[in-house]
Amino acid sequence: MNLSAAIILGLIQGLTEFLPVSSSGHLALAKSILGLDADAKEFTALVVFVHLGTALSVITVYRREVSTMIHQIFQAMGRPANEHRLPMMAEEYQGSKSFRMVVLVAVTLVPTAIAFLFMKDVIETFFDEPKWVGVMLVLTAVLLALTIIRKNPKGKLSPAKAFLVGVAQSFAMLPGISRSGSTIAMALYLNVDREKAANFSFLMALPVILIGAVLECRILIEQGNDAQQWGFIFVATLVAYLSGLLAIRLVLHFVTKGKLQYFAIYCLVVGVIAFTRA
Repeated sequence: MNLSAAIILGLIQGLTEFLPVSSSGHLALAKSILGLDADAKEFTALVVFVHLGTALSVITVYRREVSTMIHQIFQAMGRPANEHRLPMMAEEYQGSKSFRMVVLVAVTLVPTAIAFLFMKDVIETFFDEPKWVGVMLVLTAVLLALTIIRKNPKGKLSPAKAFLVGVAQSFAMLPGISRSGSTIAMALYLNVDREKAANFSFLMALPVILIGAVLECRILIEQGNDAQQWGFIFVATLVAYLSGLLAIRLVLHFVTKGKLQYFAIYCLVVGVIAFTRA
């Protein structure tokens, strides 16, 4: 790992985590193009921390929403476990927007966790297969292009819709399928308002990114890295954070304007190139 590679990978992660073009797919392709060893502890550490950088981007942009959601979580945990607890929570779900968002995000974690348990080994093998990454990018292009069937979605999120969006997020663990693209597209298919769909996609990414980073950090601490590599990792994380801020704004603009098909063209081109040249 060198400084230029760290900057490139940080920029790729920051932009593609939120742009609907698959960050994992682009990291896998970049790893192959740059000739990096995906099994090297330096590369693993970098992937973990650039994801943390993009998580910080979400926290920065949605700092008010995140702070109120955290407050709601601690408030719910502090309630006594008695027969009145569930009725109180149901009443708060109806009356509190932030508590409702906590519940909906929690619902998305159910299918994601199940998929991770059963697909973990399969997912890891895809990172060394640029051809399959290309196929998944083409699939992402199809998902984005089909959003044109929803010209003017105006609906709200519900637990059932959140679960289906979580299912879409589960498949996005495969490199090449965009997490933001698949979750936003699924929400739009379900007639969720465009801005609500984008905001929910970004907020629901936080627990997934943070939980994944914690699990990987435990391994990284045991392995260790030298000071120079940690310096490169810090630079990549900073680049991912700054580019992530830009990407969130760009996606919100394109989603609200109903222009996701532009990203479909990009995914199709990159996917075909990756498949034919693998």
